[in-house]
Amino acid sequence: MPRRIVLSIVALATLLLAYPLAALIGGSMPSNDAWRAPERGITLFLETNGVHTGIIMPKIAAGVDWRQSFPAHDLADPRYGAYDHVSVGWGERAFYLETPTWADVKPLTVLAAALGSDRTLIHVDHLPRPARDGSVRRLVVTPAQYRRLAAYVRASLVEGGERYRGYFAYDAFYAARGRYDAVDTCNAWVGDALRFAGIRVGAWTPLPVTIMWWFPRYE
Repeated sequence: MPRRIVLSIVALATLLLAYPLAALIGGSMPSNDAWRAPERGITLFLETNGVHTGIIMPKIAAGVDWRQSFPAHDLADPRYGAYDHVSVGWGERAFYLETPTWADVKPLTVLAAALGSDRTLIHVDHLPRPARDGSVRRLVVTPAQYRRLAAYVRASLVEGGERYRGYFAYDAFYAARGRYDAVDTCNAWVGDALRFAGIRVGAWTPLPVTIMWWFPRYE
């Protein structure tokens, strides 16, 4: 095998090994280290399907109302719009639409997204308040922190942009702002949103685990 090919394989393997290590280090370094959850406030949740993470928020709280931004008629079954929470995430268009689970992940899709794309989406699920089954993480924030979080989400939306039906009858996708790449991943966006709101989270959170380990299980 030519030396150049061998060196390329070694460089690629080193990069693949270094990325998760860097992610774990970045995800373990706290930002907003002085933050403490208030005794009373707005209760939020964090969820993951193993690939993407989402922030579960009440539809109406602290002066924030998501019903206009994410109306029920965008869903395949508008009856799910009666639920009182939404889960919001951000990601690369093709990666989002084509990889609802790890079983759907294709190397070319991952590579294309990692190299960078300006085609991004906001993913929204309409949900009831999560059950105490340990599958999600729970956090409480002040009304001011919740409004800052909502402002970050709204700034990522393209107002009047394209809308797409989701994986199921209760979710939808919306055109978003921002560039996706191996650094600014869907999970990094969740970390950025929490950090912008003033909540303690990792300095860089490209993987689901680097988000979820900061918050207690809801059980």
